[in-house]
Amino acid sequence: MEDGDDWIAPDKVYHVLFCFFIAMITTVLAERARYPFIRRRSILIGSIVSLAAGAAKEVADELGYFRSAGASTKDAVADVFGTLIAAFALSLYKKSSFIHRTTDQSLQAKALQMV
Repeated sequence: MEDGDDWIAPDKVYHVLFCFFIAMITTVLAERARYPFIRRRSILIGSIVSLAAGAAKEVADELGYFRSAGASTKDAVADVFGTLIAAFALSLYKKSSFIHRTTDQSLQAKALQMV
């Protein structure tokens, strides 16, 4: 085990939260894109940007831009974990909003047929 690089540490929580929020924000922005192919792949785009940000942070750690012991495999795992949590939450949200949207649309169609 590396000294000062525990699996359960505030640093790992920061990595999880950082990648989680980067994925969430990027996905929301991609959902608002004008191009449908970007909107359809918004979760993938958010995940890629989040992992790239985590990797960039690890490269910067290794190059000495931040006060740290260097790049850490445990930090990278925390980055992946935060990204996976965000992707899972976003996909659940997307599926539930799709179900609500199709139900609302079918109710509207039935109401129009009755008129």
